[in-house]
Amino acid sequence: MSTEMDLISKKDLLREMDISYGQLYRWKRKDLIPEDWFIRKSTFTGQETFFPRLQIIERIRKIQDMKDNLSLDELASVFSSDEMEISLIGDDLVKKGILSSEAIERFAGAAGIQQNLFDFHQVLVMYITEKSLKSGDVSTIDTDMIQNLLIERYLPRKSPPAALLLLRKMGVSTCLILEESSTVWFDPEVKILLNLDFLTEMELLKTTIKNID
Repeated sequence: MSTEMDLISKKDLLREMDISYGQLYRWKRKDLIPEDWFIRKSTFTGQETFFPRLQIIERIRKIQDMKDNLSLDELASVFSSDEMEISLIGDDLVKKGILSSEAIERFAGAAGIQQNLFDFHQVLVMYITEKSLKSGDVSTIDTDMIQNLLIERYLPRKSPPAALLLLRKMGVSTCLILEESSTVWFDPEVKILLNLDFLTEMELLKTTIKNID
């Protein structure tokens, strides 16, 4: 099995999403759409701009859904991969329905944390771990593996990777972090239990926190 990047031309994107050229480039200037999503390619008519289809369509839908409640600057902070300078109290996360007390206890035990105060990245690890468990296809052993990998590889750097994958073959699971988006080929007998886009999960968590606050 593979994951291939499907591209959409700028012309088709504007028509399909019913947006103007001006809107698209205003969102780009406001950092709502990443620069590296604007892909220049040679065609028989000359140079044209293309975008990763799934990512750009999902991003524009989110912008359209949230722009009435958030300013463009606030939206930019939601979509940014930069660190959110916040500290969150565990009890508040539970009260607001962002995390369960069990998820916090499991993370604190695995990470060796004593305090009840967490930064955004630590909350993101708990959020992804609990979301994985709730998917129904993942066992507690699998989620422990996901959490431990994120604690070991993501938290020290706090630099978001491209994706988190959980694979299973012949009853044996393994977890992978992809640093960059690329085509990945798997053994046909490998089952993909999870394929989480890391930046999307960051956006979802940031949106949840902002909406509740």
